[in-house]
Amino acid sequence: MTSDTPADRRGDRERGLLARLRRGRSTPRSRGRRRVGAAFRLFAALLLAGGAYTVFAPGLNAEDTPQLTSAAEDGRALFDVSCVTCHGRNAQGVDGRGPSLIGVGAASVEFQVSTGRMPMARQEAQAPRKPPVFTDEEIRQLGQYIQELGGGPQVPDGDLAAGGDVANGGHLFRVNCSSCHAFSGGGGALSSGKYAPSLNDSTDRQIYAAMLTGPQNMPVFGDNQLTPEQKADIIAYVQESLKTDGDPGGFFNLGRYGPVTEGVAVFLVGMVALIFASLWIAGKS
Repeated sequence: MTSDTPADRRGDRERGLLARLRRGRSTPRSRGRRRVGAAFRLFAALLLAGGAYTVFAPGLNAEDTPQLTSAAEDGRALFDVSCVTCHGRNAQGVDGRGPSLIGVGAASVEFQVSTGRMPMARQEAQAPRKPPVFTDEEIRQLGQYIQELGGGPQVPDGDLAAGGDVANGGHLFRVNCSSCHAFSGGGGALSSGKYAPSLNDSTDRQIYAAMLTGPQNMPVFGDNQLTPEQKADIIAYVQESLKTDGDPGGFFNLGRYGPVTEGVAVFLVGMVALIFASLWIAGKS
């Protein structure tokens, strides 16, 4: 038989209390070890991620930086010498001097530079046409640099008037262009000191680029407004009809500005002739 005296029961309680105390001390110790282990693993993961970033980040940055072609590099050199003052180091534009060129494309550069409008001598209501400063090769390089820098419309290669329908081009010109450039393509005045220039000296590529980019007050005629075939029709009409046809009204074309000029001239000449005729008749009588 086992004895169950008060001393035995007290000894059992003391042993149970010691066991609980041991268990209580071991629980925080185990939890602390887990926290230390978690912190160590986190530190190791951060260290590994930082090392990987240090190794691979320079290569990724180099891949994100676009590499310019040789033509664009040459264009960049020309840009830094002749254009950066007004258009900024990265062609982002300068307030009060020149607009941003990001997104204008090679077509805009080709039109503005090949017609001598750029570089611009001074700020005016409109940049006039002048002899170009750059050669055709340099203009191509400048356009390529702007194209690779920010994209935008480009003038296609080849014969832009090939297969153009002169009759349809005449219809399209009268509907879309004659209100500013006049029926004869001689140009005309606009508001605020601006004007629509004459088309007499324009090349195929300049006309195409102007329709693509809409310089000055001209609206943009993208491929959604005028298809490439319709643009070819207009170019064929301008080059084959407006520039080559003789003056149907006679030797004195009066600037080919249309019926208003002709009517004023006829009125003035006719009135002067009638007055002199009347005086001559009165003198004879």
